[in-house]
Amino acid sequence: MITSYLDRSWLISIILNSLLLGFAMIIPKKLLTFSGYLHAWLLGVLIWWLLGWQGYILIMSYFIIGSAITYVGISKKEKAGIAEKRSGTRGPENVWGSGLTALFCALGTLFSNPFYTKLFILGYVASISTKLSDTVASELGKVYGKNTFLITTLRPASPGTEGAISLEGTLAGFIASVLIALVGFFINFINLNEVSYCVISAFFATNVESVIGATLQNRVSWMNNDVVNIINTLIGALIAFFLYFLETNLF
Repeated sequence: MITSYLDRSWLISIILNSLLLGFAMIIPKKLLTFSGYLHAWLLGVLIWWLLGWQGYILIMSYFIIGSAITYVGISKKEKAGIAEKRSGTRGPENVWGSGLTALFCALGTLFSNPFYTKLFILGYVASISTKLSDTVASELGKVYGKNTFLITTLRPASPGTEGAISLEGTLAGFIASVLIALVGFFINFINLNEVSYCVISAFFATNVESVIGATLQNRVSWMNNDVVNIINTLIGALIAFFLYFLETNLF
């Protein structure tokens, strides 16, 4: 019975993601490079198999919103030299920078213990909330941020500077984290208390990411933007774990 379900889940996942891949390849506007689409296909297949349609809807919500936000004010960002490379078209490094922590959390649900399943689902939602918050804060802050300053010194900085934040970008990122966490609630992945955990996690992790960007990213050769994204989402998931442990009196 279980084997039959898993086989059917794999089949649905492969067919659905292959259809979406085919559609993405024929539309004029490419959101990912060719290799980026192949890596996204693999991530999508694994997420559907591990978490079903709920997990898939959540990560697709991030992909759609995050991609759309990237193109807001793209001409202004390109003119200033602060747009994403390839004019916003993402590659495989972006796919895994954004989704690796989410995939690890999804794999964590394979534990048969219901406590760990619930914990890793919370981490999954928190990591996606964190990444969307970071993406929205960065992309909209570059366009609409009126006063941009370095998070470590509070001194004025140019938009797009690593570690620079703005009130407008921070607020937009906060709202984005609320929206994606509510998606997790409405698909019955997390409860309202856990929505707040995801929002808190996203807020703190996004600001920690800015601190890392301001202090380490330009000094450590291997710490590029994609590695920082993995660290960012991992911090978001770990903070959510910590808050859940507090709720369940495990500390």
